Amino acid sequence: MRYLGAVDTLPSAAIPARTAGSWHRFANPGRFLRLTGRLLPWLWGAALAVLAVGVLWALAWSPPDWQQGETVRILYVHVPMAWLAMGGYVGLAVLSVIALVWRHPLADIAARELSPVGAAACALCLATGSLWGRPMWGTWWVWDARLTSVLVLFFLWAGHAALSRAFEDPERGGRAAAILALVGVVNIPIVKFSVDWWNTLHQPASVTRLAAPGLHVEILYPLLVNALGFSLLFAAVVLSRTRAAVMERRLRSLELAAARRLDAGA
Repeated sequence: MRYLGAVDTLPSAAIPARTAGSWHRFANPGRFLRLTGRLLPWLWGAALAVLAVGVLWALAWSPPDWQQGETVRILYVHVPMAWLAMGGYVGLAVLSVIALVWRHPLADIAARELSPVGAAACALCLATGSLWGRPMWGTWWVWDARLTSVLVLFFLWAGHAALSRAFEDPERGGRAAAILALVGVVNIPIVKFSVDWWNTLHQPASVTRLAAPGLHVEILYPLLVNALGFSLLFAAVVLSRTRAAVMERRLRSLELAAARRLDAGA
């Protein structure tokens, strides 16, 4: 993986023409910082606005479920967190491929900053699922296929976050974590289809059945609004962390360059 500080110093002639106008142009940290500097205020604002509407709709306007009562309101956090934990991990695998194959410097940094956020989403999914399971199933936890596979997903998220920071050489840590992410992606279809493949306490898919959703529209619509709001928030947090990491590496690169000039002058 290329040393990030050197990317900004490359003259335009050193960049292959085939990469011009392609996604490779985002390998330039300066361009990434300018783009995210303009995008992030809008992204944060949209996330907070959508979540404000979604939370108010979920807590004040949506009705209780005829079977679950007020407990159904946990769904407005639990389901979006589950979607983000799975979808985010697919994104982590894509970033890992880009980092391993094309040595895209920002892909490595983004993957490193994504994993703690994904681990937090997965932990919230497990915690809210446990809170939901206690009144519905009479227990906080069961070792069925869905819950166990989500727990494995959490360990994969946490393992990536730890492994990417476990080596003094960031390149070695990034490569090892990327391999773990690619191996762990096989768990995603297990999580998704576990309720169809095995007999579990967890209910089958009720939102993604577009022909006949298993939720009443008065619950489905606020759920989708909250899912959008949490997704925007997830993206804003990841981009903010990535932007901060890029700035930190650029600052470290400038400090090293200044130290070398001082040594040379001495």
